[in-house]
Amino acid sequence: MSFPWAFAPIEPFASGMLAVGDGQEIYWETSGNPQGKTALYLHGGPGGGMGAGYRRHFDPDRYLIVGFEQRGCGRSRPLATGDPAALGRNTTHHLIADIEALRTHLGVDKWLVNGVSWGTTLALAYAQARPARVSELVLMATTLTNPDAVEWITETVGRLFPREWDAFRAASGARPGRRLVDAYYELLTDPDEEVRNRAVDAWMAWEDAHISMGGAKHGLGDHDPVRRRVFATLVVHYWKHAAFLPPTALTDAIPTLHHLPAVFIQGKLYVSGPAAVAWTLHKSWPRSQFILIDDEAHGGPQMAQAMIQALSTLAPPPIPFVEWHTTSWGESGKTGAGWRSVVRLGGWMVMRVGWGVNGGRISRLC
Repeated sequence: MSFPWAFAPIEPFASGMLAVGDGQEIYWETSGNPQGKTALYLHGGPGGGMGAGYRRHFDPDRYLIVGFEQRGCGRSRPLATGDPAALGRNTTHHLIADIEALRTHLGVDKWLVNGVSWGTTLALAYAQARPARVSELVLMATTLTNPDAVEWITETVGRLFPREWDAFRAASGARPGRRLVDAYYELLTDPDEEVRNRAVDAWMAWEDAHISMGGAKHGLGDHDPVRRRVFATLVVHYWKHAAFLPPTALTDAIPTLHHLPAVFIQGKLYVSGPAAVAWTLHKSWPRSQFILIDDEAHGGPQMAQAMIQALSTLAPPPIPFVEWHTTSWGESGKTGAGWRSVVRLGGWMVMRVGWGVNGGRISRLC
């Protein structure tokens, strides 16, 4: 879909693979203005990876845009599906450490953090762990990935999609009283490839169902089997463990972020992550703004436009070139001596100051 109000497509001017330990390498890329305000984009999923569209949300003249694919997915290596044992080295705490490794590698002091969907959970966790490294937060489709959120998205919201949820439950093989997310974790890590493939198909069908409000589409249905399997595996891995965080960790630590500007952008039809979550955070966050789009869900043109406007507001226009020219005359401190400085901004004179010495006294000339 082409949005006329989005910025023109751009390509990265630098990219690479960064070794972050545990045998993991993460793919990263930078685009936009190397001298601009630094922004970090955190993709959804977990395991969704990056496309190219996220770059179009940032003014390339104002921002140095940093993106990376979280360990185990996309172009990062190895993929989470390659070694089930490696999942134990893929947690929110590992991702926070990876972000810090990337920040250090790129020489960034602090950055605006922009997260979407799962990326909002990671953004909040990172900001609370490293508040001195974050300048602002812009969060769209906020979710906390805590036990309540996991229960809601895998069980309770099925009341809105009874046909799809019955199929989702049946494919899990879960016995009564067992959490569906636990049953799917077992299936997705089964040694039998056919078992894993059936679980991926069932999981992705449910993903497409619960984000379908407002005409939203998940976008992974047509992707290759490897990417679908990586996505399903990492989502279930993080949901089973509630993002590897205490149940109220993110909400309890909100006071540590009160000094930061934040923008929450939410679709009223996003039943997978009810707007009440972002609203509750906003109410306890003095420097936050809450934007609710009535007729969109997980995303859409109005939500994207709201994010573009928020990002543009948080980055001042680029400063034109500055010229400072000073001339002096006479012997310093003697009558007749003086100097004059002219400051030009973008070719326009904005200040002219001159001083001279007359009879041993210094007086301003202009």
